[in-house]
Amino acid sequence: MALKITVIGTGYLGATHAAAMAELGFEVLGLDVVPEKIEMLTRGEVPMYEPGLEELLRKHVAGIEGSTGRLRFTMDWAEVAEFGDVHFVCVNTPQKHGEYACDMSYVDAAFSSLAPHLKAGALVVGKSTVPVGSAARLATLLPEGTDLAWNPEFLREGFAVQDTLHPDRIVVGVRSERAEKILRDVYAAPVGQGSPFVVTDFPTAELVKTAANSFLATKISFINAMAEVCEAADGDVAKLAEAIGHDDRIGSKFLRAGIGFGGGCLPKDIRAFMARAGELGADQALTFLREIDSINMRRRGQMVEMTREALGGGSFLGKRVAVLGATFKPDSDDVRDSPAMNVAGQIHLQGGQVTVYDPKGNANARRLFPTLGFADSVLDAVRGADVVLHLTEWREFRELDAELLGGVVASRVILDGRNALDPAVWREAGWTYRAMGRPTA
Repeated sequence: MALKITVIGTGYLGATHAAAMAELGFEVLGLDVVPEKIEMLTRGEVPMYEPGLEELLRKHVAGIEGSTGRLRFTMDWAEVAEFGDVHFVCVNTPQKHGEYACDMSYVDAAFSSLAPHLKAGALVVGKSTVPVGSAARLATLLPEGTDLAWNPEFLREGFAVQDTLHPDRIVVGVRSERAEKILRDVYAAPVGQGSPFVVTDFPTAELVKTAANSFLATKISFINAMAEVCEAADGDVAKLAEAIGHDDRIGSKFLRAGIGFGGGCLPKDIRAFMARAGELGADQALTFLREIDSINMRRRGQMVEMTREALGGGSFLGKRVAVLGATFKPDSDDVRDSPAMNVAGQIHLQGGQVTVYDPKGNANARRLFPTLGFADSVLDAVRGADVVLHLTEWREFRELDAELLGGVVASRVILDGRNALDPAVWREAGWTYRAMGRPTA
């Protein structure tokens, strides 16, 4: 008999996982406690921008013409428990308010709500990013005759559909051969296409995601620290990154200096990791992450000061500043902990007249920063600007007509906070181009 799958929590992770499981051929039932979200998903709409996700959803949601009908949504815990053989828990684990630690309330609530209804033989699979030790504790909440596994997610925003259907690795923390066998059945298609299947214990599976994110954050903050040195020494961080990236022990990925990382994962995950290490008495092992976090946050202030310098070094009062980019990365509408919005907000608070444009993030940014100005196009954003800041590396921005923009700004000055634009193109069009970590380039 074919396995039936449920997905608890239909946010960014859950909606993607549910649609991907349907694409792999499973009957899927998604659950959420927010009625508006369920209504949207049932119409085949997603509450966030993620390339390819809405199309995949519409291909499978029951009731949509031409769909396979393999995917449905509900708010009923009893229905979910009765329907599913495998229950994936994909709820959010944000940073606790006023603390570094992870807020486990959504995960705990999901387990507590599901457990009383579970049928014998069910497998619950955690995908949420949790502090190490959580799985062992959560296993005690499940009834006898059920099993738990931990299967961390490794989704990159902008590539989530691809990362779910064709993962670069599948990690499962299990305590029984039965749980391992079921998950091998669930992931038979990607494993058959070459995705490595790594079997571990609970703690190791929980550590994989936080360790991976900590390593990535370290690499990003390393090149940003080098950018600070290049600023002081008149070096060129882009050429430095190119040179060290040729060393295959280092690699060239994530060595583009800029205003740093943000989003809903990296910042809160490294902070939660530090907090959990402290609880375990291993805080000294992760003290370096505090400096990684510090370097990252410092970049935002440095971008503000670079803007001040470009405007003559005085006050922002009366100065018009155009900000290209609101999201923390391209191909997303996610503005959570966005460096771009942090920079825009700081300049606004210091008296600058800030106008922001983002291809997908304007609506979310406007909700969080209602006092900023927003434009519906690049041209509208930069019109009359004394300086233009490039803060999210959307393809649209890399392909801009520098000559056309030069005709509407007050001053042809552009600061590249992502080191993603071609300096020669902008300088040929009469712009003063300045990038982080490249004072003389």
